[in-house]
Amino acid sequence: MAILIVSCKFSFSFYYFLLLLIIIVSQAKAQPNFLYHFCMNDNGNYTANSTYQNNLNILLSNLSTNTQINYGFYNFSYGQNTNKVYAIGLCRGDVKPDICRSCLNDSRVLLPQLCPNQKEAIGWYENCMLRYSNQSLFGIKEGSPSFYMANVNNVTHADQFNRALGNLMKKLKEKAASSNDSRVKYATGNETDTSLNFQTIYGLVQCTPDLSFQDCTSCLEDAIYEIPSCCNNKMGGRFFKPSCKIRFESGLFYDPPTVVDTVETSPPQVTSNSSETSNSSSHTTIAIVVPTVVVVLVLLNLIICICLRRNHRHHSTVGSNLEEIEDDDDIEIAESLQFNFGTIEVATNNFSEANKLGHGGFGVVYQGKLSSGQVIAVKRLSIDSGQGDIEFKNEVRLLAKLQHRNLVKLLGFCLEGKERLLVYEFVPNKSLDYFIFDPIKKAQLDWAMRYKIIGGIARGLLYLHEDSRLRIIHRDLKSGNILLDEDMNAKISDFGMARQLLVDQTQVNTNKVVGTYGYMAPEYAMFGQFSVKSDVFSFGVLVLEIISGQKISRFLDGQSQEDLLSFAWRNWREGTIIDIIDPSLNNGSQNEMMRCIHIGLLCVQESLVERPTMATIALMLSSYSFTMPLPLEPASSIGGRTRSLPDMQQQFDNVNATRSDESVNQISITDPYPR
Repeated sequence: MAILIVSCKFSFSFYYFLLLLIIIVSQAKAQPNFLYHFCMNDNGNYTANSTYQNNLNILLSNLSTNTQINYGFYNFSYGQNTNKVYAIGLCRGDVKPDICRSCLNDSRVLLPQLCPNQKEAIGWYENCMLRYSNQSLFGIKEGSPSFYMANVNNVTHADQFNRALGNLMKKLKEKAASSNDSRVKYATGNETDTSLNFQTIYGLVQCTPDLSFQDCTSCLEDAIYEIPSCCNNKMGGRFFKPSCKIRFESGLFYDPPTVVDTVETSPPQVTSNSSETSNSSSHTTIAIVVPTVVVVLVLLNLIICICLRRNHRHHSTVGSNLEEIEDDDDIEIAESLQFNFGTIEVATNNFSEANKLGHGGFGVVYQGKLSSGQVIAVKRLSIDSGQGDIEFKNEVRLLAKLQHRNLVKLLGFCLEGKERLLVYEFVPNKSLDYFIFDPIKKAQLDWAMRYKIIGGIARGLLYLHEDSRLRIIHRDLKSGNILLDEDMNAKISDFGMARQLLVDQTQVNTNKVVGTYGYMAPEYAMFGQFSVKSDVFSFGVLVLEIISGQKISRFLDGQSQEDLLSFAWRNWREGTIIDIIDPSLNNGSQNEMMRCIHIGLLCVQESLVERPTMATIALMLSSYSFTMPLPLEPASSIGGRTRSLPDMQQQFDNVNATRSDESVNQISITDPYPR
């Protein structure tokens, strides 16, 4: 009998263990795959069981279990200093709160598994998106990485379908961006065209609610603009960016939007007598009239102040200088950033030689320290530099409107008499050329750090070209204008030569070519014609310099007639790519190095039509699933080009006939190769 009991207990324990094992296995199988995900290496990696990983686990656990949020948008951070983690979770606007939390829970389990040590990653399910980073994400429009999915079926009446689709997307974009509820930027709708035999097109658009009206509109416009590239004449398609997404189909694919709890705003029911009702009405009238009067008085006071300031501006020396900066908005921005000359003089110890950081073509840069303790860098333009005065105003106007972690931040400026001062955040590790071309200091930049710098420059340029509210061409991108912060993050600097493109512009002509030879695209150096592809060329030169540790002009010393581009191309063709790589790079992923050389050669192709955009380059850097074309022979900075000048002129003139924004044309929906 005792033996039988023991046997029963053993049998029960075994079956209980087997049941648990079946449940675990079934749950593991039930873990769905992402539609797509990206593991970004630009912000560095964390180690197992580190403080950063612990903070990430705590943050993601709290995000997916939060039951107080019912509108599908989660924005949290956890930790301190360099171990601080930021995360954003966004559910589709028609997803119920419990399904939303379940989707985010799947995401927070799967994404760290797929990206086991990257500090920044993003993944998309059908119902939700999860994104985390060691950099702040809130309120920042991000256009990359991105991907698309297209319906396999084609439409029968393409022109009518595309017209109806365009009308639908325009309406939904405006509806989502101008949502009355700041917690939701989501819109769905449909469009029926009688010429399509009353066929209905259904659409959905959504932004992360932290975006402003302008940023949401811009993000959706960029996504809609990609439809001809990703889903041309298809019956359905989706395009995903970190900050927004769009989808359209010929069949209904969404539910009514989730009802979001609102704060009770209606007055309580009145059950008292008429005198009490009258008294309540009087109180209501007072509650309406008094704030209205206050608002009117504030507005009148504001108008008077603006008029007085404008009158003062016309009678002051500083004001007259500022009026030369393009418009009233620029002036208002500039005035808010203005420093007193005496403040800067004290901060730099009267511009002492000991505080001198370096000098360029237009002036000297000094280190300084404000009374608040903040360390600054001050660029003091030469008094006799007329050209520098133009660059000064241009830099104030542009940088005051640009904010990105891979751009140097303008803190302010000073205009006093003939003094022209620009005040920047202090970037302690000097510029890229200080390290990369020094035979001893270059050893401090291992491959992981160089790859991070390449990615940072790419993100900064992508912001300038596509993701900022302006469209900027830098025109003087070079190693000396890439600054490195305390964590060796790249920051693009020196916007004195930058130019802003109008909304419908793709190219600009100039009679005065400025910049640095070697980094200049051939169509700019020879014809004064520049576009975003000019910056792409300069980026390609930078990439090859970073990988090789050699200057673009390294062979122009009378001993050889081969520059860095020709050297890289020759070794690429001969299969001796290892000769391009800096010998000090003993460790690191050779696959990444080879891929970056490939990207660099694509960027420096002679034909600007063949060069990729920065959006495409960002995808090339972040995903091995992107199939890259083979590069053509690059332009040479010492002559010997393979095409005649008239041919180059014709290529540039025809650039409008070729769509330059191929940011997702060639992406395949497959898992990235392991890195």
